[in-house]
Amino acid sequence: MNNMDLIKLTEQTKKLTALVVEDEKVTNELLSSTFKNFFSGVESCFDGESALKLYEKQQPDVVFVDIIMPGMDGIELSRKIREMNKDQIIIVISASNDMEKISESIEVGVNSFIQKPIDTKKIIELLGNVVAMIAKKKKVETKTFSISLPLDLYETVNDNAKAESISKNAVIIRALRSFYD
Repeated sequence: MNNMDLIKLTEQTKKLTALVVEDEKVTNELLSSTFKNFFSGVESCFDGESALKLYEKQQPDVVFVDIIMPGMDGIELSRKIREMNKDQIIIVISASNDMEKISESIEVGVNSFIQKPIDTKKIIELLGNVVAMIAKKKKVETKTFSISLPLDLYETVNDNAKAESISKNAVIIRALRSFYD
């Protein structure tokens, strides 16, 4: 990936927030400080219970979770988050190569699984995938056309639609009409 691609990637990820759930202090700090270079906000927790409480308050765009933690493990945390928000992006970052745990996390519906240790190349690839997942999630469709909006434009359309109690499609159609008139 060249510098221009990395700049474009960072422009997209800086519009997002993240939650890091990792019980090992050094790894938690390393992941959190690394992700702060890419996300507008990064919160971190050391266990599943406090992560779930923080998730309910913050509703981050992306959740990075370790599988093996004391108390509520990452799989159970992912399951509870998935019950609250079926579209939540959940990425497992784990040193575990236990196939049973990996397959269980897939059954829960995590979006991605990355094995520790993580290098810079893996992080950049992972963030590219996150941006693609969010762009796909925020695609606005109507019966006659389909349009993918940049995240900042999508949020503006979404906010305007909420403010006026109309559909996102109506906001887009009105903007297109005024542009072509």
